[in-house]
Amino acid sequence: MLAYIARRVLLMIPTLFGIMVINFFVTQAAPGGPVETLLARIKGEYVDPTARFGGGEGGEIRNQQQQQTLEDRGAPSKYRGARGLDPEFIKEIERQFGFDKPIHIRFIDMMGRYLRFDFGNSYFRDRKVVDLIIDKFPVSITIGFWTTLFTYLIAIPLGIAKAVKDGTRFDVWTSAAVIIGNAIPEFLFAIFLIVVFAGGQYFHWFPLRGLLSPEYSQYGFTACATDLGCIRDYFWHLTLPLSAMVIGGYAGLTMLTKNAFLDEINKQYVITARAKGLSDGRVLYGHVFRNAMLLVIAGFPGALIGILFAGTVFIELIFSLDGLGLLGFEAALNRDYSIMFATLYAFSLLGLFIGLISDLTYTIIDPRIDFETREV
Repeated sequence: MLAYIARRVLLMIPTLFGIMVINFFVTQAAPGGPVETLLARIKGEYVDPTARFGGGEGGEIRNQQQQQTLEDRGAPSKYRGARGLDPEFIKEIERQFGFDKPIHIRFIDMMGRYLRFDFGNSYFRDRKVVDLIIDKFPVSITIGFWTTLFTYLIAIPLGIAKAVKDGTRFDVWTSAAVIIGNAIPEFLFAIFLIVVFAGGQYFHWFPLRGLLSPEYSQYGFTACATDLGCIRDYFWHLTLPLSAMVIGGYAGLTMLTKNAFLDEINKQYVITARAKGLSDGRVLYGHVFRNAMLLVIAGFPGALIGILFAGTVFIELIFSLDGLGLLGFEAALNRDYSIMFATLYAFSLLGLFIGLISDLTYTIIDPRIDFETREV
């Protein structure tokens, strides 16, 4: 097992390097960049692309911070609205962003800092990228955790019931719910929930944005954990985003669970166990469950990381939740490369380790699996 873990860890190095190389050079080849974005801001020609999405909570504060960053970078007021800028001033901006160096030198410098987990400062927020990630992390982790938990709590029992009652009316009617879950994108269902339940057209039962009301948000999640009223307020805000996320994930997991159980139920050892007079419950939960759940449970770490860092982007935008998804989205639109590449590096590294943990989970569920004989 130790040899397998060592091989996987060594394999992460070229994998992570390849991810960074491809994304770095593809991004550099795209039109526009942080220098062009900053110059457009100075000349008053820049239109914030995140404004149409509401900008999340604290959008006005971020705009003020970005304006202050312009002044800190030495952008004189006489340049605002001017037709052109002094070439020396443009070169100074390029030097501050590091764009005065060749592209391969910039990549080497960036990877050298990232190996020390030095992600630098945001180009337009004038804060350390690590601090920004830490600030946004609680929102994304809470959405990811609860979504994964409720998805598994719904999908696994439903999938087992569908496998046991395969071909019955229950299986047919629940298949309709699964089809709906597969057919409706989570962001579209989120809009539907807002229109119906958040004051869009019919009812105003739930809040439209945020995870805490203003009277609680100033205390943060840590202080909220000891206040019953704050906890109720938190789950009240979480209801609609969580509902939208769950419907986007339970359908696939339900069918995976059903197919895994059907495959095991039809095997010879199940027929033999029934022939010996064992009850259906003992056969199902004493023999079938462990083998069938191997694939489902071992995929839990990967499902969590997928929901946490990829699946919440649209939900955070729609419900104005200031988390990692919204942070990455705004960084991409604003060409804030420092945030883009730092989050890509951190999340890719985390994803690779999560993949290793997923493999090791197999051995916990089924000790018969031996990775020592497996070639990577």
